[in-house]
Amino acid sequence: MLPAPLEESASTAGPLKARKRIRIALVTALMAVGVASCGGGERQDEDEPEGNFPVQIVSADFPSKQQLAENTNLTLAVENAGERTIPDLAITIFTRSNTNTGEPSANSSSTTGTTSSASAGGSGAAGDLPEAQGSFSVRSDQPELAIPSRPVWILEEAYPKLEGQTAPAGAEAAQTDTFSFGPLASNQTKRIVWNVTPVQAGTFTVHYRVAAGLQGKAKAVTADGSVPEGEFVVRISSAPPQTRVNDAGQVVPIKPSDVIGQAGNQQQKSELKGQ
Repeated sequence: MLPAPLEESASTAGPLKARKRIRIALVTALMAVGVASCGGGERQDEDEPEGNFPVQIVSADFPSKQQLAENTNLTLAVENAGERTIPDLAITIFTRSNTNTGEPSANSSSTTGTTSSASAGGSGAAGDLPEAQGSFSVRSDQPELAIPSRPVWILEEAYPKLEGQTAPAGAEAAQTDTFSFGPLASNQTKRIVWNVTPVQAGTFTVHYRVAAGLQGKAKAVTADGSVPEGEFVVRISSAPPQTRVNDAGQVVPIKPSDVIGQAGNQQQKSELKGQ
């Protein structure tokens, strides 16, 4: 006969068996969780439709000449040119410095002027990946930096937004420097605004690329089957903008039309009035 402490009496047998059943149930549940985390269960991209989704970049605007601390907008308008709803319109934006690479080629979306026209597939950057963390940042080559990414523009709070709306519209996706804007129905257009302020002088190229989903199964294509993408070449001057105080007490940039009547000949004044 076993010693008394190890004996199982009628009063202890029930609780012991119950505890054993609980332990077995917990182990089974943990094993199920482990299997799911190792690839079991539903795939993340299972619901994303597969195929090509035609899109058209209707317009792409970003001033090519800017000044430090001068707030401005980057605007993209993307149309669903196909017959199926785009499952999730996603736009990747990333920035590179031109300091060490020289000026971009002539087929870039924008090299002169104040805005950029869309140049889908023109940048030839379909295989490139962002180098910095943050759509409007560049990677610094300075040694011993804990965070090598340095902002060129600061993205203002609650942006991006759909043009004309006040609520934020783009959710940051897990993919690097990518914003998700949700489904886009056939023949519909989304006009998206990023409001930014430059904080670093120099010449930079801002790349943008359009996707139809976040998982890689739904692919956005242009009319010729290429990747919808383009770029802006922007020169940021270190000279602060000239400002004045308006009647409401606000500090605003001085425009050429503000000096009408103060200087210049009649022809110059007429030209200013026409701006």
